[in-house]
Amino acid sequence: MTRKELFEQIKKKGSFLCVGLDTDTEKLPAHLLDEEDPVFAFNKQIIDSTQAYCVAYKLNTAFYEADGVSGWISLEKTANYLHLQYPDHFTIADAKRGDIGNTSAMYARAFFANMDFDSITVAPYMGEDSVRPFLTHPDKWVILLALTSNKGAADFQMLQTGDAKLFETVLKTSSQWGTADSLMYVVGATKAGMLADIRKIIPDHFLLVPGVGAQGGSLEDAAKNGMNKSCGLLVNASRSIIYASSDVDFAHRAKDEAEKMQQEMSALLNKYL
Repeated sequence: MTRKELFEQIKKKGSFLCVGLDTDTEKLPAHLLDEEDPVFAFNKQIIDSTQAYCVAYKLNTAFYEADGVSGWISLEKTANYLHLQYPDHFTIADAKRGDIGNTSAMYARAFFANMDFDSITVAPYMGEDSVRPFLTHPDKWVILLALTSNKGAADFQMLQTGDAKLFETVLKTSSQWGTADSLMYVVGATKAGMLADIRKIIPDHFLLVPGVGAQGGSLEDAAKNGMNKSCGLLVNASRSIIYASSDVDFAHRAKDEAEKMQQEMSALLNKYL
């Protein structure tokens, strides 16, 4: 999916919502546990009920890796279902990979060539040669960690390095490795007040913004400070949507939460775009 195509979906749906499928087997509704693949059964119903209100899905691979082989099967089945049934949705493998070049090449093959995700989250700590293999795949995206929403982000990301903070150096340096058509960045919604300064460094790139919903980040602040002429935002919500209910009505409740966010996003698009 190109940047133009993603923006067209955002305008069409009046939404820049990304639904995070952080599917925890210990939180599944009890009535699904008799299914052959409870995780996929849960994901399928969540996707079917929310797809009209979002433009992207993010699968946090840790929640699938934790279940071993069966988890990887559920991950691949979910990715295939999205590609076949809802190919207009942007797919993110939230894998946070990044290693020496030949290892990164294998990660890229796994998630791009074999599972056909549109994008993957990548940690930049090991530098350009650890990121470059992901950028060699045409029409795929790297979503680079820049300024995250967790408490420990301050340990390194906010360190002063010369005349810039470390995360600013990451943005300035890595933006030379690709373009706004191949690179996105993770910027937590809990850091929304810094988005205006971030936009001075990377005005055109899309930002994946976690931290809205259960983590308490402000959607209004993210839009006000981070939106650009192509929207430029994918705001992720996971727990607040997929675990809105743990009962038989879980999919309907997820739909209600996704629709509520879509309506707020539509108003923000009209206000700031």
